[in-house]
Amino acid sequence: MRCPFCGDLDTQVKDSRPSDDHISIRRRRHCSSCAGRFTTYERVQLRDLYVLKKKNQREIFDRNKLERSIRIALQKRPIESERIEQMITGIVRRLESIGDTDIKSEIIGKIVMETLSRIDTVAYVRFASVYKNFQELGDFEDFMSELHPGKLEPKKTV
Repeated sequence: MRCPFCGDLDTQVKDSRPSDDHISIRRRRHCSSCAGRFTTYERVQLRDLYVLKKKNQREIFDRNKLERSIRIALQKRPIESERIEQMITGIVRRLESIGDTDIKSEIIGKIVMETLSRIDTVAYVRFASVYKNFQELGDFEDFMSELHPGKLEPKKTV
């Protein structure tokens, strides 16, 4: 493991233990060169996944990118970090179990939306606004009317 401080490859593991979520291994490391100390986390990865974007671009699946987008949707929502981590791990496991290494971005988006809809409606709408690329208020209104048919009525102006 390369030292994040000096870049040297001679680092040693000083302590290993399961992380708080028991999904990864937490390793405390020490650099022989600069004496820097840092922590790494190790997760099980069943296979390398690739995302097929809308314009036929293919890029390696980035768990951190998925996590960032979900955390943005859940920002200031009453969901514990451990629950978010479990949700992300569950999504990744679902993607890995699809059986194909190339997964369309639409499938990933649908799985995330399905998962968020069960956890937090506000986060679900936030994620959908980006995923579905809402451009104007009407897009939100249409989406909300699909969520709660008959409950969204336009305000009357006097």
